[in-house]
Amino acid sequence: MPIIVKSREEIAIMREAGKIVGGTLQLLVDLLRPGLVEKELDEVVRKEFKKRDVIPTFLGYHGYPATVCVSINDEIVHGIPGDREIMDGDVVSIDLGCTYKGFVADAALTAGVGDVSPEAQKLIDATKEAVWLGIRAARGGSRVGEIGHAIQTYAEGKGYSVVREYVGHGVGREMHEDPQIPNYGSRESGPVLRPGMVIAIEPMVNIGGWRTKRDSDNWTVRTADRSLSAHFEHTLAITDEEPEVLTLP
Repeated sequence: MPIIVKSREEIAIMREAGKIVGGTLQLLVDLLRPGLVEKELDEVVRKEFKKRDVIPTFLGYHGYPATVCVSINDEIVHGIPGDREIMDGDVVSIDLGCTYKGFVADAALTAGVGDVSPEAQKLIDATKEAVWLGIRAARGGSRVGEIGHAIQTYAEGKGYSVVREYVGHGVGREMHEDPQIPNYGSRESGPVLRPGMVIAIEPMVNIGGWRTKRDSDNWTVRTADRSLSAHFEHTLAITDEEPEVLTLP
């Protein structure tokens, strides 16, 4: 698949999609509390997206059955929201995408619920910092490897590991476009970033090892050693200077 450079008009549409995703994600975080049933988050997304006349990108994607991914504690990504109650102290990762006028925005964040352990909060804070380090490395003229190098160096410097099997990606008319954006690697690796490219940077950081396993539902991915994981993601447009983050609330 060729790497696609978007026009100003296309980025303007993606900017609107990003605001919807960012705002809805913040709404979901504000709703988190002990006793909340996961599928209530899916119900909120359906209502909000219907109100805004946007398509929930995840729903039906390769058969995925919900509008949002909810992954808890040792679950890394792609958790299906069901009847499970969120508990005090849980680490909850929420991943969300919408399609607006034919273009996609994609973002994720992790939040602690109630009285989270200091260990969990440090992981969440470090992963949030890692995504912003990756974003700051994403400049026109730099290689994709600059992003992964910044994320990996920081996360491993904190004693954490970075998931290898799941990476960031280009975004546009499809949720997953070229290029892939690894959260690890050397500065010299990958294609050169060009102004007008739109990418999603999404580090997944574990307290334990980086290896993963998939549950029998064929979606939920968790840490192989059952250690805690956190996940942050933003969609951003590459420019000659600082990238424009499109998925802020």
